[in-house]
Amino acid sequence: MHHATDKQPDVLLAMAPGIVERLFAERHHVRLTALARTDSRLVAHDLADPAPEVAAALAGAEVLFTCWGATRLTPRILDAAPRLRAVVHAAGSVKHHITDACWERGITVTSAAAANALPVAEYTLAAILLANKRVLQSAHRYRAVRGEHDWRDELDGAGNYRRTVGVVGASRIGRRLIELLRPFDLRVLLYDPYVDVAEARALGVRPAGLDELCAGSDIVTVHAPQLPATRHMIGVRQLAAMPDGATLINTARGSLIDESALLPELASGRLHAVLDVTEPETPAAGSPLYDLPNVLLTPHVAGSLGGELHRMADQALDELERYARGRPFADPVLPTDLTRSA
Repeated sequence: MHHATDKQPDVLLAMAPGIVERLFAERHHVRLTALARTDSRLVAHDLADPAPEVAAALAGAEVLFTCWGATRLTPRILDAAPRLRAVVHAAGSVKHHITDACWERGITVTSAAAANALPVAEYTLAAILLANKRVLQSAHRYRAVRGEHDWRDELDGAGNYRRTVGVVGASRIGRRLIELLRPFDLRVLLYDPYVDVAEARALGVRPAGLDELCAGSDIVTVHAPQLPATRHMIGVRQLAAMPDGATLINTARGSLIDESALLPELASGRLHAVLDVTEPETPAAGSPLYDLPNVLLTPHVAGSLGGELHRMADQALDELERYARGRPFADPVLPTDLTRSA
């Protein structure tokens, strides 16, 4: 059994400016330097037009350590990196920078999608519990009346006891959310065309068709990947099927919901929404989403931010350590997965 120090791969960091300062605490720099031959302060922001020192590091790199804003790995860039064997991505989706050329050259890839899934599931759990309790509605009303008020009529039927949550997509985030929902007195429906009845039972949820799930849920929460097949999967029919007063939660991608169909349902007050993502990603300044009292709109904060980035760095460095020891990645990204994952 050889140790990590036996084979220190040459590693180049590649990501957008300002990211590594958030991703790495001092302990991460120390660990990276122990695992690899690298200048952990040299970060390649643009591999397509590299500075001379970046070009030299790229030519010798065995591993690229990437995060948000990494350059797309075109054949031309890969030609400039003849020794490259692996890409360790310290964030979720690799679709922005991993190309077919990477797979054709036998480059192995891993990502910290599992680490990034955790805060998204936590945000969603909080949103579900607060939505069923009508917290946003109560807060707006309390601010408006500024005094004594009889809440009982307005909040009749609210609360989390025996409510139904419909989870759209048994992705990493969807599965983590299902785990987090277990301690509560909630019924969980799942729509996922890749999950059969036996697997749904093992997860402790009831499988349902998408329209059936929308019609039977107090909360519908979307955790499917952005693919051509999932564009506007929540459209006019699905929204119309949702019961009066139900809440739609989206922490996935804005394109999964037909916003032109959602807006009238929100403007009328019939449905509520918690939207961390939209289409376009930042709504136009005149969008009603900013002002509707039944909408909680957040600026794509459900995923890793602040100190949560360190969890992704930890997972990525764990994978780099496996690579340095000649072991396979614990969480590899496979080209076949990308047709049905984020």
